[in-house]
Amino acid sequence: MLSLPKIVVVVAAAAVVALDFEPHPENMTCSGDVHSTPWVEKIIGVNLGGWLVLEPWITPSLFYQFLGADSEGTAMDTHSFCRVLGPVEGNRQLRKHWETWVTETHISKLASLGINSIRIPIGDWMFEPYGPYRGCTDGALEVVDRVLGWAASRGLKVLLDVHAVRRSANGLDNGGIAMGVKWTSTLQDVASDAITFEHWPRRSARWMGSFDGREGTTAVNWTHVEASIRTLEKIASTYAAHPAVVGLEAVNEPWQFTPLWALKKFYWESYLRVKAIAPSWRFVMHDSFRFDTQVWGGFMAGCPDIALDTHIYQAWFEPSTRDNFYSNACAQKNIIQKMEKAFGPVIVGEWSLATDNCAMWLNGFNDNLPGYPKLPCKLVPCPSPYVIAQPGAPPSILKPLQGPFGTGVSGPQYGLCPVDRDWLKRSPGDELGSSRVRVASDLDAQAKTPDDDDTDEVMRNLGAKKLQAFGTVAHGFFFWNFRTELEDQWSYLRAVDRGWLPADIRNLEDIVGTACDREDVHCRAKRSASDADLRDALGWLGVPLADHQDLRAAADEAFDDYWVAHRQDNENMPAARKAACDFGGSAELTETPYKCVARRVEEKATRDGMVYCVNQDPARVEYFYQLSGEGLYREADVVFDEYWEAHRFAGATCDFGGGATLVLMDPTPEEEEEDEEEELDARDHHRSFFFPRLLAPLGIFAAAAAVATITLARARFLPATRVGVITAALPHERAPFVGTGVPVRPQGAAAAAAI
Repeated sequence: MLSLPKIVVVVAAAAVVALDFEPHPENMTCSGDVHSTPWVEKIIGVNLGGWLVLEPWITPSLFYQFLGADSEGTAMDTHSFCRVLGPVEGNRQLRKHWETWVTETHISKLASLGINSIRIPIGDWMFEPYGPYRGCTDGALEVVDRVLGWAASRGLKVLLDVHAVRRSANGLDNGGIAMGVKWTSTLQDVASDAITFEHWPRRSARWMGSFDGREGTTAVNWTHVEASIRTLEKIASTYAAHPAVVGLEAVNEPWQFTPLWALKKFYWESYLRVKAIAPSWRFVMHDSFRFDTQVWGGFMAGCPDIALDTHIYQAWFEPSTRDNFYSNACAQKNIIQKMEKAFGPVIVGEWSLATDNCAMWLNGFNDNLPGYPKLPCKLVPCPSPYVIAQPGAPPSILKPLQGPFGTGVSGPQYGLCPVDRDWLKRSPGDELGSSRVRVASDLDAQAKTPDDDDTDEVMRNLGAKKLQAFGTVAHGFFFWNFRTELEDQWSYLRAVDRGWLPADIRNLEDIVGTACDREDVHCRAKRSASDADLRDALGWLGVPLADHQDLRAAADEAFDDYWVAHRQDNENMPAARKAACDFGGSAELTETPYKCVARRVEEKATRDGMVYCVNQDPARVEYFYQLSGEGLYREADVVFDEYWEAHRFAGATCDFGGGATLVLMDPTPEEEEEDEEEELDARDHHRSFFFPRLLAPLGIFAAAAAVATITLARARFLPATRVGVITAALPHERAPFVGTGVPVRPQGAAAAAAI
């Protein structure tokens, strides 16, 4: 059984007095927010990953030196890097890395491209060194100060992201230490090139307390959590007055086995104590791979300056067509919009252009997830190291794949490194234009030619759709990463150089304004459909309905989920399983227009937002102050929507100091009535035609299973997308999965099946 410690919010009296809002610890909400710092500017940012928290796949040159080593001489993260090299040599190499990986030239270039924010992943050891970090990471804060100065001088805002905490929040290299590694052979019993280890089947994380592979988190140790909160206070005290720093992310990617009650308590207490020190800061919380309105809706309602961070990747998708990647990218708008309405500001804190899992060491040093990569990877010469005279770099062209070996394969061989695959042009022999790549022994056979390489086209389209999806509904985004050694699809700077992302992102309208037009058509329940017809269709789809559930809303979601997965133009779907948007005459294709409307919760916030929108025009301001109640809100609907439509691609969000929100607009009554008679006449025909036709080839169980659209993301993440028509809220103490879809991610089924 899970041990539930009694927890008391510890906030000094002076800290409570300093807050400009009233916290309610009994339900973790707030009131009395004066909106002194309304969230107006949209975040357009990048991550400075692989710099202060090492990840071998981002900077493999630092880790080539450990190829061929035994268990005592292998490093696969920041913790083991310092342990193996020791404080002197480790610090020498890290200082060279820090000076080279992020330079003033990089920061200046990012600013010139229109980037307005950067997210800096940091480790908690930087503020109170422990274990092998003592001495090894000396000087880290000085290089942070230097980069903050460069950012401030160029008008860039910085979000400090606590990417790694003691005992690890997720058990992966990006969390500071890959926990749970077991060495399964040694030099004493096998040849050196056969040394093996296991990590993925045994992964662990003990930041919150004790963890058991069979039972999950068995006890929460609040002493550990309190230590993390004190570190956050130190960070706030250090940088509260810095002109570049605008906020803090309390912990990055706490894995999905983290008890939700404890995680929410951590967020709540951290928020109050950080805001008492840095009252104008944004406070960002990661979704713990559970991007679910049932989990986060209403949490910390009324609390100012909060945001929920979600990470959306396609690199763990099953191999598919470009069209499926496009559709999934655009579909994120609907998912994000729901969370914006249920919780509040959402930030896509990490995303990339990668559509496969080929990046070397993406799933760990010399390791991989079972079954990954799904297809053969492209091989390129391992580049010269970015650090001069770095030991072991580049890897020898004379050596084959070297150990130690994890449970999967990934690594350099004969001087070649695996990287993301090319996309090829559609051809009579490959109508799908799938991500094939030449596999040959000589380098010339892998050289790109204009005749068959379509990577630039696919990446340009995918980039525009993701920018539109993340740059319209969400409060902003940070691309992962600003650069990498090997992977263009994970490097913002290289993506711009190759024309995949705009050279000036400050004006997106011409580039992404219509990027998702095709994908924004949705299958929704007809407003004229009867309840009986909707229940029949939902029953066929296997969707259970609660008595209190909104039938039409459930049908909208279920129809669209199924249609997206089986639509007629889905080239990856067998013809026998394709479906029209019909559902017995109960559904139709529609666009999904958004409007920015007043929240109708506080007249002062609404009026303040209206004044901002009209640039304090005296005549209009005077008119606004004559309005009240629903009259004020109706006028605000017009003012907010006009401003948002005119400025959303330049960075405006539908927020206006908390007075506005985005809503999906239903068709007008006139639009509904136009074809009502025709629809009624055709309904019986559709019902008799549709269900027998599809039930036969699919079967009821296959149909129900097909409802879920499963999204694969980066190995360390769980979904930031729809995972099923009905989302189940599992017990907060132990919630390894969310949704009705089969969990297929490494942090889902792959991890759970192994531990």
